[in-house]
Amino acid sequence: MKNISLLAALVLFAACQETTKQREPITVTYPTTKKVDTVDNYFGTEVPDPYRWLEDDRSEETEAWVKQQNATTFGYLDKIPFRKDLKNRLEKLWNYEKVGSPFKEGDYTYYYKNNGLQNQYVVYRKKDDGKEEVFLDPNTFSEDGTTSLMGLSFTKDGSKAAYLISEGGSDWRKGIVINAESMEIVEDTLVDIKFSGISWKGNDGFFYSSYDKPEGSELSAKTDQHKLYYHKLGTPQSEDKIIFGGTDEEKHRYVGGYVSEDQKYLFISASVSTSGNKLFLMDLSQDNPELVTILDDTDSDTYVIENEGSKLYLVTNREAPNKKVVVVDASNPTPDNWKDLIPETENVLTAGTGGGYFFTEYMVDAISKVLQYDYDGKLIREVELPGVGSAGGFGGKKEDKEFYFSFTNYNTPGSTYKYNVETGEYEQYWKPQIDFDPDNYESKQVFYNSKDGTKVPMIITYKKGTELNGKNPTILYGYGGFNVSLTPSFSIVNAVWMEQGGVYAVPNLRGGGEYGKKWHDAGTKLQKQNVFDDFIAAAEYLIENKYTSKEYLAIRGGSNGGLLVGATMTQRPDLMQVALPAVGVMDMLRYHTFTAGAGWAYDYGTSEDNEEMFNYIKGYSPVHNVKEGTAYPATLVTTGDHDDRVVPAHSFKFAAELQEKQAGDQPTLIRIETNAGHGAGTPVSKTIEQYADIFGFTLFNMGFDELPNQAVLKEFKD
Repeated sequence: MKNISLLAALVLFAACQETTKQREPITVTYPTTKKVDTVDNYFGTEVPDPYRWLEDDRSEETEAWVKQQNATTFGYLDKIPFRKDLKNRLEKLWNYEKVGSPFKEGDYTYYYKNNGLQNQYVVYRKKDDGKEEVFLDPNTFSEDGTTSLMGLSFTKDGSKAAYLISEGGSDWRKGIVINAESMEIVEDTLVDIKFSGISWKGNDGFFYSSYDKPEGSELSAKTDQHKLYYHKLGTPQSEDKIIFGGTDEEKHRYVGGYVSEDQKYLFISASVSTSGNKLFLMDLSQDNPELVTILDDTDSDTYVIENEGSKLYLVTNREAPNKKVVVVDASNPTPDNWKDLIPETENVLTAGTGGGYFFTEYMVDAISKVLQYDYDGKLIREVELPGVGSAGGFGGKKEDKEFYFSFTNYNTPGSTYKYNVETGEYEQYWKPQIDFDPDNYESKQVFYNSKDGTKVPMIITYKKGTELNGKNPTILYGYGGFNVSLTPSFSIVNAVWMEQGGVYAVPNLRGGGEYGKKWHDAGTKLQKQNVFDDFIAAAEYLIENKYTSKEYLAIRGGSNGGLLVGATMTQRPDLMQVALPAVGVMDMLRYHTFTAGAGWAYDYGTSEDNEEMFNYIKGYSPVHNVKEGTAYPATLVTTGDHDDRVVPAHSFKFAAELQEKQAGDQPTLIRIETNAGHGAGTPVSKTIEQYADIFGFTLFNMGFDELPNQAVLKEFKD
């Protein structure tokens, strides 16, 4: 007995020694970031800006700083033992054929397809005989895959096409015109197109929008006068005619033009911010069409979705926060003549047209519901969707008898369905063959109370059978701004996270569009703190209900969501183990001085508006709220050196502040992707590398020395 007891004691002692054994931390020596004596004065308050020099994206000093920071960051990431395993798993799971919804142009059916790990989707086409051919392959545009296809528009008869490309992720585009049949380029490349689509007028030319090229850096200099141009084929771009936006009276930050399907009208939208627009039309059947005003204020979001002759159908949230469809005659199109066709409901409306019908998608607690109406506003049917999730693509040309829609949710890869507009019947057109079984995972929607008692929905997705013991690695992802709605959709990277036992939680924060204009406005300007409170309350819900705990919680968001993460981690650094702010708006006092940032003022206000707004913004601006002596979570800031939407200086400054003031032992690193922008068009290879780094950093700083689910690793290695 004594020998057995001694053996047991030794085993117990050894076990205790094993559990208390501390792993060796990865030592980080941060590069020295110099400080300058720049000070701004706002309403009598002096605000230092010691890292102002990092705003100069063209300087050799900034370039050297980027290289030093990346060397430090990748030196750390290289030491994470399972980073390569994550990359391999991401590559394996990513490597399946992906096909977009087909669309008809002329005699061809076109569609986007990626055979697995191609950096960019390829545009294919085929005729009725079913013979497939490549139409455009963006993978041939550059050697490293960083030049992407960012728009494709055909003439009404499908005989010509124009497409836009982005180089290195920039928002500045080049336009190329081709003969669609021969696929030959027919004229010189257009340059300096920005925040624009292409809308053809017959076969003669097309409308597009851009700014004058700014002085200084084209990646960060302010651009605030958008202009709509008409390009006539066969003429140099220098002769393109300004249609709208060229005068002081017509000065707006965002201007767009689109031609009606019957080619009768040009509709022009003009905005000073990302919410609210003026609306005009021109009758293209006239030789010298006049500009006719539909709306002369920016109090609503309004656009034309269809016309029958002079009868116009518009979607608007004017006096209808959740949107409605109205009808009016083009001869007298102002709001006092609008008549409701599809009235506002308690759910937010998104409307499209196809086959001579309206299709209205409603968000019911962020879940899709689709109704079909005729042009008299009569309800034809509710479309019974394949499941609970997000539907998209309900729309096509007026003569279409069938079109395609997509369906997905957080644990179901997107599939495509062919829909018959007359019968309402549909069949599955394409289903991905992916090494992921959605039946092993589940999503549940919960509602929690925010700080002020507002009820907020959140969808939580994880592997079935997950034990709610507070030890599950969890990513809480949010956005909360610009009327953007986060609806359920499948992501390969999230699938890899959940394979490893991870929980993925997405709350529908105020500032988004899930419950209409009132929900959006409740997270703007002097109510922006509501967004952060909603996010904090979501984290507290996950912890209280044992999905996770502080030690296993990471918060993540990009762009406005990067601001969300930055504000949350500086207000509640005790709440999470890891923070992952991506391409974030971090310097809220100066965001409006870069590129088109001033257009975000509807959501944020600016530090120059008044003293109250300045003090409010300064109170949450991430760069200005990093405090000495505070232990911040392990932080991996990510950005791109060619991001001209949210310039990388935001992230540079935030990382510099964290590295200077971090009082804890957690690393505060910045990963700067070179030759990359805000995210759109990023090559698949770069995306895989980035997420291997993000997930590796996250799990390692949650205390994992190996991946939680080794069975998956063994399976894909075998």
